[in-house]
Amino acid sequence: MKKLLALLLLPTMLLAGCSEDQVRPDTTPPVVQVPQTVAEQLATANWETRNVSESLVWKYKHFNDLFNSNQSITVLDIDLNDEGVAIDIPHVTSGFLKTSEGAARLRATAAINGSYFDTSKGGSTVFFKKEGQIIHTTRSGFTPYRENAGFAVGADGSISVVKKPSAGWSSLTEAHTLLTSGPLLVFSDELVKQEQQVFNTNRHPRTAVGITKDNHLIAVVVDGRFTEAHGMTTEQLATVMHALGCVEAMNLDGGGSSTAWVRNRGVVNYPCDNKQFDHAGERGVATVITFHER
Repeated sequence: MKKLLALLLLPTMLLAGCSEDQVRPDTTPPVVQVPQTVAEQLATANWETRNVSESLVWKYKHFNDLFNSNQSITVLDIDLNDEGVAIDIPHVTSGFLKTSEGAARLRATAAINGSYFDTSKGGSTVFFKKEGQIIHTTRSGFTPYRENAGFAVGADGSISVVKKPSAGWSSLTEAHTLLTSGPLLVFSDELVKQEQQVFNTNRHPRTAVGITKDNHLIAVVVDGRFTEAHGMTTEQLATVMHALGCVEAMNLDGGGSSTAWVRNRGVVNYPCDNKQFDHAGERGVATVITFHER
Protein backbone atom coordinates (compact mmCIF):
# COMPACT_ATOMS: atom_id res chain seq x y z
CA MET A 1 0.00 0.00 0.00
CA LYS A 2 2.81 2.41 0.86
CA LYS A 3 4.54 1.63 -2.44
CA LEU A 4 1.34 2.37 -4.38
CA LEU A 5 0.89 5.69 -2.60
CA ALA A 6 4.48 6.67 -3.39
CA LEU A 7 4.01 5.94 -7.07
CA LEU A 8 0.87 8.07 -7.20
CA LEU A 9 2.62 11.01 -5.55
CA LEU A 10 5.76 10.82 -7.72
CA PRO A 11 4.58 13.05 -10.62
CA THR A 12 3.50 15.72 -8.17
CA MET A 13 6.84 15.62 -6.38
CA LEU A 14 8.75 15.85 -9.64
CA LEU A 15 6.72 18.88 -10.81
CA ALA A 16 7.13 20.59 -7.47
CA GLY A 17 10.89 20.07 -7.72
CA CYS A 18 11.21 21.84 -11.04
CA SER A 19 12.62 25.33 -10.93
CA GLU A 20 10.97 28.35 -12.56
CA ASP A 21 13.69 28.21 -15.22
CA GLN A 22 12.58 24.72 -16.21
CA VAL A 23 8.85 25.61 -16.68
CA ARG A 24 8.46 28.72 -18.84
CA PRO A 25 5.30 30.07 -20.44
CA ASP A 26 5.22 30.18 -24.26
CA THR A 27 5.65 33.86 -25.12
CA THR A 28 5.73 33.35 -28.90
CA PRO A 29 3.22 35.80 -30.42
CA PRO A 30 0.34 34.10 -32.25
CA VAL A 31 0.48 34.05 -36.05
CA VAL A 32 -2.17 36.41 -37.39
CA GLN A 33 -3.56 35.49 -40.81
CA VAL A 34 -4.00 38.72 -42.78
CA PRO A 35 -7.03 38.40 -45.08
CA GLN A 36 -6.19 38.61 -48.76
CA THR A 37 -7.62 41.43 -50.82
CA VAL A 38 -9.89 40.53 -53.73
CA ALA A 39 -7.08 41.43 -56.12
CA GLU A 40 -4.74 39.04 -54.29
CA GLN A 41 -7.34 36.27 -54.26
CA LEU A 42 -7.88 36.59 -58.00
CA ALA A 43 -4.16 36.88 -58.77
CA THR A 44 -3.14 33.84 -56.72
CA ALA A 45 -6.10 31.62 -57.62
CA ASN A 46 -5.52 28.43 -59.58
CA TRP A 47 -7.62 29.34 -62.63
CA GLU A 48 -8.52 26.74 -65.23
CA THR A 49 -7.04 28.43 -68.31
CA ARG A 50 -7.34 27.66 -72.02
CA ASN A 51 -6.00 29.54 -75.02
CA VAL A 52 -8.99 29.57 -77.36
CA SER A 53 -6.97 31.41 -80.01
CA GLU A 54 -3.85 33.54 -80.28
CA SER A 55 -5.75 36.59 -79.02
CA LEU A 56 -8.36 35.09 -76.68
CA VAL A 57 -7.91 33.35 -73.32
CA TRP A 58 -10.77 31.69 -71.44
CA LYS A 59 -10.45 31.23 -67.67
CA TYR A 60 -12.72 29.71 -65.02
CA LYS A 61 -12.53 29.48 -61.24
CA HIS A 62 -14.88 28.39 -58.48
CA PHE A 63 -14.19 30.21 -55.20
CA ASN A 64 -15.61 29.20 -51.84
CA ASP A 65 -14.35 32.25 -49.96
CA LEU A 66 -14.67 35.27 -52.26
CA PHE A 67 -16.75 38.00 -50.58
CA ASN A 68 -17.43 35.34 -47.91
CA SER A 69 -19.43 33.35 -50.44
CA ASN A 70 -19.32 30.74 -53.18
CA GLN A 71 -18.52 32.33 -56.52
CA SER A 72 -18.33 30.82 -60.01
CA ILE A 73 -16.51 33.15 -62.41
CA THR A 74 -15.82 32.89 -66.14
CA VAL A 75 -13.37 35.36 -67.71
CA LEU A 76 -12.69 36.03 -71.39
CA ASP A 77 -9.49 38.01 -72.02
CA ILE A 78 -9.31 39.41 -75.57
CA ASP A 79 -6.16 41.14 -76.79
CA LEU A 80 -7.42 44.15 -78.74
CA ASN A 81 -3.87 44.94 -79.87
CA ASP A 82 -4.25 42.08 -82.34
CA GLU A 83 -5.46 43.70 -85.55
CA GLY A 84 -7.25 40.50 -86.46
CA VAL A 85 -9.75 40.84 -83.59
CA ALA A 86 -13.23 42.12 -84.42
CA ILE A 87 -16.40 42.72 -82.41
CA ASP A 88 -19.98 42.31 -83.61
CA ILE A 89 -23.39 42.65 -81.96
CA PRO A 90 -26.02 40.35 -83.50
CA HIS A 91 -29.51 41.33 -82.37
CA VAL A 92 -33.24 41.00 -82.82
CA THR A 93 -35.79 43.82 -82.77
CA SER A 94 -38.55 41.48 -81.58
CA GLY A 95 -38.52 37.96 -80.23
CA PHE A 96 -35.41 36.47 -78.66
CA LEU A 97 -31.93 35.35 -79.64
CA LYS A 98 -29.82 33.06 -77.49
CA THR A 99 -26.19 34.01 -77.00
CA SER A 100 -25.12 30.65 -78.41
CA GLU A 101 -27.32 31.13 -81.50
CA GLY A 102 -25.98 34.60 -82.23
CA ALA A 103 -22.40 33.38 -81.80
CA ALA A 104 -22.83 30.28 -83.96
CA ARG A 105 -24.61 32.25 -86.68
CA LEU A 106 -21.59 34.55 -87.06
CA ARG A 107 -19.02 31.78 -86.49
CA ALA A 108 -17.63 33.68 -83.53
CA THR A 109 -14.68 32.66 -81.38
CA ALA A 110 -16.50 33.57 -78.17
CA ALA A 111 -19.54 35.55 -77.02
CA ILE A 112 -21.40 36.96 -74.04
CA ASN A 113 -24.96 38.21 -73.62
CA GLY A 114 -25.69 41.88 -74.26
CA SER A 115 -27.97 44.44 -72.63
CA TYR A 116 -31.52 44.77 -71.32
CA PHE A 117 -34.55 43.74 -73.35
CA ASP A 118 -38.33 43.40 -73.27
CA THR A 119 -38.90 40.03 -71.59
CA SER A 120 -42.40 39.67 -73.04
CA LYS A 121 -41.97 40.86 -76.65
CA GLY A 122 -38.22 40.88 -77.14
CA GLY A 123 -36.10 43.68 -78.55
CA SER A 124 -33.83 46.11 -76.71
CA THR A 125 -35.16 48.48 -74.06
CA VAL A 126 -32.03 50.69 -74.08
CA PHE A 127 -30.22 52.80 -76.67
CA PHE A 128 -28.57 50.67 -79.34
CA LYS A 129 -26.88 51.91 -82.49
CA LYS A 130 -25.19 49.62 -85.00
CA GLU A 131 -22.92 50.78 -87.80
CA GLY A 132 -24.31 54.31 -87.60
CA GLN A 133 -27.99 53.31 -87.57
CA ILE A 134 -30.05 53.77 -84.40
CA ILE A 135 -31.91 50.50 -83.79
CA HIS A 136 -33.52 51.47 -80.47
CA THR A 137 -33.68 54.44 -78.14
CA THR A 138 -34.01 53.99 -74.39
CA ARG A 139 -37.57 53.23 -73.34
CA SER A 140 -39.35 56.04 -71.50
CA GLY A 141 -39.06 55.70 -67.73
CA PHE A 142 -36.12 53.29 -67.86
CA THR A 143 -34.02 53.44 -64.68
CA PRO A 144 -31.22 55.96 -65.42
CA TYR A 145 -28.39 54.23 -63.52
CA ARG A 146 -29.03 51.07 -65.55
CA GLU A 147 -28.16 52.80 -68.84
CA ASN A 148 -25.43 55.23 -67.79
CA ALA A 149 -22.64 53.35 -69.61
CA GLY A 150 -21.95 52.40 -73.20
CA PHE A 151 -19.97 49.73 -75.01
CA ALA A 152 -18.70 51.66 -78.01
CA VAL A 153 -17.07 50.56 -81.26
CA GLY A 154 -15.49 53.31 -83.37
CA ALA A 155 -15.51 53.38 -87.16
CA ASP A 156 -11.87 52.27 -86.98
CA GLY A 157 -12.81 49.24 -84.87
CA SER A 158 -11.51 50.68 -81.58
CA ILE A 159 -13.36 49.50 -78.46
CA SER A 160 -14.15 51.59 -75.39
CA VAL A 161 -16.44 51.79 -72.38
CA VAL A 162 -17.93 55.28 -72.12
CA LYS A 163 -19.98 57.32 -69.68
CA LYS A 164 -23.34 58.70 -70.79
CA PRO A 165 -22.91 62.28 -72.08
CA SER A 166 -25.06 65.01 -70.56
CA ALA A 167 -26.48 65.64 -74.05
CA GLY A 168 -27.64 62.03 -74.33
CA TRP A 169 -26.52 58.99 -76.26
CA SER A 170 -27.42 60.38 -79.69
CA SER A 171 -24.75 63.04 -79.24
CA LEU A 172 -21.98 60.43 -79.15
CA THR A 173 -21.44 60.51 -82.91
CA GLU A 174 -17.89 59.11 -82.78
CA ALA A 175 -19.35 55.74 -81.73
CA HIS A 176 -20.16 53.86 -84.94
CA THR A 177 -21.77 51.08 -82.88
CA LEU A 178 -23.00 51.67 -79.33
CA LEU A 179 -24.77 49.34 -76.91
CA THR A 180 -25.80 50.99 -73.66
CA SER A 181 -26.30 49.38 -70.27
CA GLY A 182 -25.34 49.97 -66.65
CA PRO A 183 -24.50 50.72 -64.05
CA LEU A 184 -21.04 52.04 -64.87
CA LEU A 185 -18.62 50.13 -62.61
CA VAL A 186 -15.15 51.59 -63.18
CA PHE A 187 -14.21 54.87 -64.82
CA SER A 188 -10.80 56.54 -65.18
CA ASP A 189 -9.30 53.69 -63.13
CA GLU A 190 -11.58 54.45 -60.17
CA LEU A 191 -14.47 52.46 -58.71
CA VAL A 192 -17.80 54.18 -59.40
CA LYS A 193 -20.04 54.63 -56.36
CA GLN A 194 -23.13 52.49 -56.77
CA GLU A 195 -26.71 53.55 -56.11
CA GLN A 196 -28.11 51.89 -52.99
CA GLN A 197 -30.93 50.15 -54.83
CA VAL A 198 -31.87 46.47 -54.54
CA PHE A 199 -30.90 45.87 -58.17
CA ASN A 200 -27.35 46.77 -57.13
CA THR A 201 -27.21 45.58 -53.53
CA ASN A 202 -28.70 42.10 -53.96
CA ARG A 203 -26.50 39.28 -55.19
CA HIS A 204 -27.37 38.17 -58.72
CA PRO A 205 -25.75 36.50 -61.72
CA ARG A 206 -23.89 39.29 -63.53
CA THR A 207 -22.20 39.98 -66.86
CA ALA A 208 -19.68 42.79 -67.27
CA VAL A 209 -17.18 44.07 -69.79
CA GLY A 210 -14.15 46.32 -69.32
CA ILE A 211 -10.98 47.66 -70.92
CA THR A 212 -7.48 47.49 -69.40
CA LYS A 213 -4.59 49.96 -69.67
CA ASP A 214 -2.82 47.67 -72.11
CA ASN A 215 -5.91 47.47 -74.35
CA HIS A 216 -7.30 44.08 -73.43
CA LEU A 217 -11.04 43.55 -73.28
CA ILE A 218 -12.10 41.66 -70.15
CA ALA A 219 -15.53 40.02 -70.23
CA VAL A 220 -16.72 38.48 -66.97
CA VAL A 221 -19.74 36.27 -66.29
CA VAL A 222 -20.59 35.59 -62.64
CA ASP A 223 -23.01 32.75 -61.91
CA GLY A 224 -25.65 33.06 -59.21
CA ARG A 225 -28.89 31.92 -57.57
CA PHE A 226 -27.35 28.57 -56.63
CA THR A 227 -25.85 27.11 -53.48
CA GLU A 228 -22.68 26.60 -55.52
CA ALA A 229 -22.68 30.19 -56.80
CA HIS A 230 -24.23 33.07 -54.87
CA GLY A 231 -23.77 35.88 -57.38
CA MET A 232 -22.53 39.41 -56.70
CA THR A 233 -23.69 42.92 -55.96
CA THR A 234 -22.66 45.56 -58.50
CA GLU A 235 -20.17 46.92 -55.97
CA GLN A 236 -18.54 43.49 -55.70
CA LEU A 237 -18.58 43.15 -59.48
CA ALA A 238 -16.88 46.52 -59.83
CA THR A 239 -14.20 45.41 -57.37
CA VAL A 240 -13.57 42.27 -59.44
CA MET A 241 -13.36 44.19 -62.72
CA HIS A 242 -10.92 46.71 -61.23
CA ALA A 243 -8.86 43.88 -59.69
CA LEU A 244 -8.64 42.27 -63.13
CA GLY A 245 -7.03 45.45 -64.42
CA CYS A 246 -9.96 47.30 -65.97
CA VAL A 247 -9.69 51.09 -66.03
CA GLU A 248 -13.22 51.33 -67.46
CA ALA A 249 -15.94 48.73 -66.95
CA MET A 250 -19.71 48.41 -67.14
CA ASN A 251 -22.46 46.04 -66.08
CA LEU A 252 -24.55 44.33 -68.77
CA ASP A 253 -27.80 42.40 -68.42
CA GLY A 254 -27.60 39.72 -65.75
CA GLY A 255 -29.82 37.24 -63.95
CA GLY A 256 -30.95 34.42 -66.22
CA SER A 257 -29.41 36.24 -69.20
CA SER A 258 -25.80 35.89 -68.00
CA THR A 259 -24.12 33.60 -70.52
CA ALA A 260 -20.59 32.94 -71.78
CA TRP A 261 -20.05 30.90 -74.96
CA VAL A 262 -16.80 29.57 -76.44
CA ARG A 263 -16.23 28.03 -79.87
CA ASN A 264 -16.15 24.21 -79.87
CA ARG A 265 -17.25 24.24 -76.21
CA GLY A 266 -20.67 25.85 -76.25
CA VAL A 267 -22.04 27.54 -73.14
CA VAL A 268 -19.25 27.42 -70.53
CA ASN A 269 -20.81 29.11 -67.51
CA TYR A 270 -23.82 28.00 -65.45
CA PRO A 271 -26.88 30.02 -66.60
CA CYS A 272 -29.66 29.91 -64.04
CA ASP A 273 -32.83 30.05 -66.13
CA ASN A 274 -33.47 26.30 -65.72
CA LYS A 275 -32.67 26.43 -62.00
CA GLN A 276 -30.04 23.71 -62.45
CA PHE A 277 -26.31 24.18 -61.91
CA ASP A 278 -25.40 23.05 -65.41
CA HIS A 279 -24.76 24.55 -68.84
CA ALA A 280 -28.30 24.13 -70.18
CA GLY A 281 -30.13 27.07 -68.58
CA GLU A 282 -29.54 29.65 -71.31
CA ARG A 283 -32.14 32.39 -71.87
CA GLY A 284 -33.01 34.16 -75.11
CA VAL A 285 -31.97 37.84 -75.15
CA ALA A 286 -32.07 40.73 -77.63
CA THR A 287 -28.37 41.58 -78.11
CA VAL A 288 -25.21 39.45 -78.07
CA ILE A 289 -21.59 40.64 -78.06
CA THR A 290 -19.43 38.39 -80.22
CA PHE A 291 -15.65 38.23 -80.56
CA HIS A 292 -14.04 37.19 -83.84
CA GLU A 293 -10.67 36.80 -85.49
CA ARG A 294 -10.42 38.07 -89.07
